[in-house]
Amino acid sequence: METMTHQHHADAHRDDTASKIGMWLFIFTEILLFGGLFIVYSVYRHMNPVAFHLAHEELSITMGFINTIILLVSSATVAISISAIQKNDRKLTLLMLGITLLLALTFLVNKYFEWGGKFEHGMYPGSELMKNLSNGDMLFFSLYFFMTGLHGVHIIVGMVLLGITLYKVKTGAVNSGRYALLENSGLYWHLVDLIWIFLFPLFYLIH
Repeated sequence: METMTHQHHADAHRDDTASKIGMWLFIFTEILLFGGLFIVYSVYRHMNPVAFHLAHEELSITMGFINTIILLVSSATVAISISAIQKNDRKLTLLMLGITLLLALTFLVNKYFEWGGKFEHGMYPGSELMKNLSNGDMLFFSLYFFMTGLHGVHIIVGMVLLGITLYKVKTGAVNSGRYALLENSGLYWHLVDLIWIFLFPLFYLIH
């Protein structure tokens, strides 16, 4: 019986290790993807400095800054939730995951209003206004919508992962002895935050 128990724990440890390696490999591919997009942005910005500067003025630094703070706080709450599950504090884990999901939703709502303002003024790829803008302006807004939109998709995926994790913590499937899912979800969420840390200055701050 003792041998079987030991074998079970060994298998669980191997599964957890494999899932962590898988998550790190996935994160590496995501970094390559966004790294390539950052390079494309940098090249086009170098080719169209004036147009990119003028287009950048149309973005709200305040809105971008608020979203940055939201994501930084959400990274902290995820980290606290992992620490809490390790100490077998399920209540605090659930609370921190709930706050993280709420912050993520707030980020998306802010982004919805920000995008909504641009659409209302006809500033989106394919619109009549965009067709009349210079090539540089069009490139800026095309990259802005694509890159922030792709990041938004990652936010939604992260929310799904965290939602599943929260449910499993509630049912006891994720606990102080087996919390690899929470760790992997946390890693993914930190990646989402890291990507935004690069997107924010690129689009909102650099003149």
